[in-house]
Amino acid sequence: MKKILAAIIITGVMSSCGKKFLETLPINTITEEDFYKTPTDAYKGLVAAYSVLNWDGFGNISLTSEIASDDCFGGGGSSDNGWSQWDKSVRMTDLNSNAWKKYYTGIYRANKFLQKVDGVNFKGDDATKKRYVAEAHFLRAYFYFDLVRMFGHVPLITIPLEPGNYTVPQASADSVYHLIASDLKQAAADLPATPYSSIPAAENGRVTKWAAEALLGRVFLYYTGYYSKPDVAGVITQADATTAIDDVINNSGYSLVPKYQNLFRASAESKEAYAGQNNQEGIFTIQFTYLALGDQSQQNGNRVQVMIGIRGQVLGPYYKGWGGATVNESLYRAFAPGDSRQTASIISINGEGYANTFVKGDQAQYTGFYCKKYTPLKDGNADDLGGNFQTDNYDNFMAIRFADVLLMGAELNLGSNIAKAQGYIDRVRDRAFGDQTHRITLSSKAQIMEERRLELSLEGLRYWDLLRQGMSVAKNAIDNTATDPAFNISFRSETNGLFSIPETQINLSNGSLKQNTGW
Repeated sequence: MKKILAAIIITGVMSSCGKKFLETLPINTITEEDFYKTPTDAYKGLVAAYSVLNWDGFGNISLTSEIASDDCFGGGGSSDNGWSQWDKSVRMTDLNSNAWKKYYTGIYRANKFLQKVDGVNFKGDDATKKRYVAEAHFLRAYFYFDLVRMFGHVPLITIPLEPGNYTVPQASADSVYHLIASDLKQAAADLPATPYSSIPAAENGRVTKWAAEALLGRVFLYYTGYYSKPDVAGVITQADATTAIDDVINNSGYSLVPKYQNLFRASAESKEAYAGQNNQEGIFTIQFTYLALGDQSQQNGNRVQVMIGIRGQVLGPYYKGWGGATVNESLYRAFAPGDSRQTASIISINGEGYANTFVKGDQAQYTGFYCKKYTPLKDGNADDLGGNFQTDNYDNFMAIRFADVLLMGAELNLGSNIAKAQGYIDRVRDRAFGDQTHRITLSSKAQIMEERRLELSLEGLRYWDLLRQGMSVAKNAIDNTATDPAFNISFRSETNGLFSIPETQINLSNGSLKQNTGW
């Protein structure tokens, strides 16, 4: 921990996220003593916390958890052991170090902002200060939620650590979730309730009241399911979560894109039909750009895109990638006939007519299926735009979609207002099939969980949805037996679904960090 946290100081941390309001010049010469004086300083400090959202594909929780779920295998090249370790839940030294560093960097920057903001002269503009503070609380909650889901037992740090104070003991999950819940409640209360249609284009990607309420609902459902608790650490009740999610659905102005396939650039019917990088369904959308133009240190390109792209070749409209997270055929077969989500979500080598042109090469765990939603495209590829396909893919990532909120609403209302729950899931299925004849009569949580698997496939939510239903459910779904041993997977329930804490961090902690059970 010392190496990570000691290195994160205010000088030089302000890197650009690269789009709209996040486009700000890096700061390399301003010292902490000279900073956090003006509203502009505060804004740049806030951008520094936002910028961590872009960091590193190997530290991306969406990719890691998809590979750990039943819907994907590790894939990649035959020597890419890290991905197969996530897939098979086996130990590899420092496998999760990128994620650990990413989240504690983001937490540090949010804490630094919150520590210094009261020293900024906002010249009576209390509304701007209130908004900035609320955004920082959201970001800290967002980073901690990913961190605690992955590792369970983590140090709880609410102020920037100073030299000589780097060994912080692991906190209970309840303590971490108490902070997350409190941060989200404050963010939801203090962020302006600006409807989607009134959000300026220059603020795309910026946290809103609706994003805070949606994440509040997600946190409630995960925590209460995984830990079998009635509320979130005494801070968020089911009534709170239900009210928040219903508010997003009824008042945010966000809505479903009319056709599912047009949500994603790789599956859109045409350039013109594509709903766009910041469309009406993306309640919280992480911004990416190609504008680093090959400068990997900028860390503002979408690295996951190259990781999931078809390995080593340009095939049809798709650009080259590393072949990670190959899709389990069982997911492809889970879609009913006529469900538009199947071909919008998954590339089928045979189904799309590439059997005679595809070259397997050293692709590991080849299934014949790749992730489509965020796969890079040949048209407008990063190389042609002056960047590098390894680092400069630029499709934004919808971290929270309106469809996800509808399904959360169905789950939260299932026991108290079945008509409302039915209406929410109807909207999702009607869009998927393009008619009202494929509706189901909603009667159980299991139906909602299956709908979530199909609607939100390959978006980093499946693993967590399995874990919050219990270890037996997760094991039953993830375990896989095949004639090819490369596909033999056994979920290890003794880990409780948690990932291994990086060994270097344990070694640096002077005994304050203990490895998770099962690792």
